[in-house]
Order: sequence, then structure tokens, then C-alpha cells
Amino acid sequence: MLENLIELVLPPIIAATELIGIFVVTVAVLKAFFHYLVTLLGIRGKRYAVKFELANGMATGLEFKMAAEILKTVQVRSFQELLVLGAIILLRALLSFMIHAEMKNGPEETGDQPRT
Repeated sequence: MLENLIELVLPPIIAATELIGIFVVTVAVLKAFFHYLVTLLGIRGKRYAVKFELANGMATGLEFKMAAEILKTVQVRSFQELLVLGAIILLRALLSFMIHAEMKNGPEETGDQPRT
């Protein structure tokens, strides 16, 4: 009974979590591109930490995508699926680590500070 409920409820939750991740990354890219253009064209006199903003959005979106992958582990039926899922989680964790390392170096490098 509980297994049937999980099979019924989990796929929409996973899909929603993945869509949220995609939405977060898309919004971050558009926002960072807008601020990049504003900085490039000199519309505002103040520089903006575009690189930090983009990395922050990508890291947040990646966290949502990893949450969806973790939820998928409940549905794993075979060892082959587990290997593929493990590889995906490992790659996303590596990407997340690289993005966080980049974020640590970001604003201090140029003297820019992210807006709050």
C-alpha cells in the first residue's frame, strides 16, 4: 500500500523539483546577463558582481536538481539504475563543489561586492 502511494506521488514531486531547479538557473542567467549588459554599457556607475550572481544561481539550481536525484533513489529497481543515478549525483556534487570554490574567489578578485 505504501509502495503504491510512493509510486503515485513521487514522480510529480521529482518533476516539480527538477522544474524548480531549471527555473532558478534560468532566472539567474537572465538576471546576470541583464546586469552584465548594464555594467558593460555603463548605464549605472556602479559595477556589479555578475560572476558571483550567476554562480550563486547555478549552485542553487543545482541543489534543487540534486534533491530530485536523491528522491529518485527511492524508485531504483536495479543495480544498473543505481549506478547511473550514483554517477549523476557524483557529477552534480562535483559541479556544485567547483561552483562554490569559484564563488569564494569571485567578488574579492575584482573588488565587487554582491548586492543583498
